[in-house]
Amino acid sequence: MAWKIRCIWGALIVLVAAAGDGAAQYNSSRDWDPPVRDFGHASDARNPPLETLNRILSASQLSPVDRTVYLSIRAFQLSKAGREADSQKDVAEMVKLLPAVWQVVLSSTQPELAGGGDRAAALRTLEYGLQRKPGDPWLTIAQAQVNMQIAEFRRALGLLDAALAASSNEAERRAAFYYRGHANFNLGNFDQAADDFSGALVGRRTLARRLPALLWRYAAQVHTRQDSRAVLRAELGREDLSEWPGPIVNFLFGRLSPIQLEVVAESDESAKRTNGRCPAAFFVGMEALRRGERQRAREQFQLTQARCPTVSELNWAATSELKRL
Repeated sequence: MAWKIRCIWGALIVLVAAAGDGAAQYNSSRDWDPPVRDFGHASDARNPPLETLNRILSASQLSPVDRTVYLSIRAFQLSKAGREADSQKDVAEMVKLLPAVWQVVLSSTQPELAGGGDRAAALRTLEYGLQRKPGDPWLTIAQAQVNMQIAEFRRALGLLDAALAASSNEAERRAAFYYRGHANFNLGNFDQAADDFSGALVGRRTLARRLPALLWRYAAQVHTRQDSRAVLRAELGREDLSEWPGPIVNFLFGRLSPIQLEVVAESDESAKRTNGRCPAAFFVGMEALRRGERQRAREQFQLTQARCPTVSELNWAATSELKRL
């Protein structure tokens, strides 16, 4: 859970100095990029018990950002304990503390907390947020993420259609496209998934921000008439791919063997920090599938399931691929 809180702090750090400025809050939230943050991450779905959260929240020195993060976690725990009225009060306090971006905090924490096993509590907490801000794209995207954890991909697709329709800025549209791409991928709608991942690329200018969507578009195009590797090479053939997850692309281009990719995933500091062995196994499986090596693909997707947390889109995709084999 400390990992998750650090991610939210990184995305919203500007708010500490501008907690009372709605415009500054809104602008800082526009740079929130969940696909980049979450690609193959090593999840820790633990969260503090209510007694610990109560002690933390009683500290007067907490900044508005810190307090909002802990309130979002406590709202989940209270709902899990059946204390729904108290859970709703915490969401209401979040709205008061960060009126422009509280929903980004809530949508960041709830899918991760749901990975601990209580998806119903996370969905209820998100619903309390939607009562405060009906139709909010971030909260709707988070609902879709939780639904995809339990393989409710059709339900997730409907939610993501709604989130995309309600999106009012580029960041919301990118996130909605990205997760709708996953819903379509898992449903076997590969052309639509590839289009969605292309939509998720709009406005992403750095390699680090583009790579996740490009890799997922490659995975979708393996199942289509597109030459998935040629499309990827046109985008990235001249890029410096030394930093993780760039070596995955080098593997797909034939510059690294599966064993060499595995070594990088286990030794590179960035890969180790983000559970790089998880996406490495998945994309070795996708390359095997592209080559028609079904048994090799099956083994790699099973390995992906073992390595990737249930909150990971890589876990969902591996499970769906195994059903198709």
